[in-house]
Amino acid sequence: MNLKPTRVLIVDDRPANVRALAEALGSDHEVLVAPSASRALELAPSADLVLLDIRMPDMDGLEVCRRLKAGEATRAIPVIFVTGLEQTEDETQGFEAGAVDYIVKPINPAIVRARVRTHLELKAARDLLERMATQDALTGIANRRRFDEAAGEEWRRSMRFSQVLTLAFADIDHFKAFNDRHGHGGGDACLRLVAEALQRLCRRPGELVARYGGEEFVFLLPDVDPESARRFVARVLAAVQSVEVEGLAGPGALSVSVGAVTLIPSPLNSLEEAVRNADQGLYKAKQNGRG
Repeated sequence: MNLKPTRVLIVDDRPANVRALAEALGSDHEVLVAPSASRALELAPSADLVLLDIRMPDMDGLEVCRRLKAGEATRAIPVIFVTGLEQTEDETQGFEAGAVDYIVKPINPAIVRARVRTHLELKAARDLLERMATQDALTGIANRRRFDEAAGEEWRRSMRFSQVLTLAFADIDHFKAFNDRHGHGGGDACLRLVAEALQRLCRRPGELVARYGGEEFVFLLPDVDPESARRFVARVLAAVQSVEVEGLAGPGALSVSVGAVTLIPSPLNSLEEAVRNADQGLYKAKQNGRG
């Protein structure tokens, strides 16, 4: 159950309209208020739904909606237009701009509550599906699909700004033997604890660890140069050695092998090639004694 109150952003330059909508929503939601389009664009990333007046003094509501739908952080937020205009043309323009619904003034509180509730429930369902699609079911960290998406975005960004990027693969050593000895239940517990330990290492914006498959994990590390990559790999080795699977293995019983590649993305190389090189580094680490 989600205990955090949903945030509804009311965008209207008239206090009476804001007051009427806020009263209609009651105490079921946390209400944010923006008296201008510019303020709305500032507050929108922290909102779960936007009630937007179609006529604003500094920027047309349609343009505000278009900008919200064009933004990475706001495109998934449902926008409901609140308008005194009932012409079909206005409704069509609103839907084309990305709105999900209309509320016509003078407002009916029951209709406001019902439509807000409906679109918040739809958004929650979409968010859940998105998380399920990009989250590893066993460990709860990102899955390979999420890594592929994030790596592609980061590769393009790093190429655009000529910034360094590190990719690293980590594979639990002798995991098949561990699984045979402790069973799949013990193996699953081990994977979850290792994933938690690796997740804690990703602290900077853009850093990501994902389960790549089986007992293999992959790191995406933007703006990490070779020396920083070596220090990060050392922290990975130490973090896994400190993992203790209750009743199965004490500290130091687990280890990983790591392969990493650091480069500046350019048209002369490719993400696929970088992934292969990091994976080859992992293979060499296994050959050279693991751990």
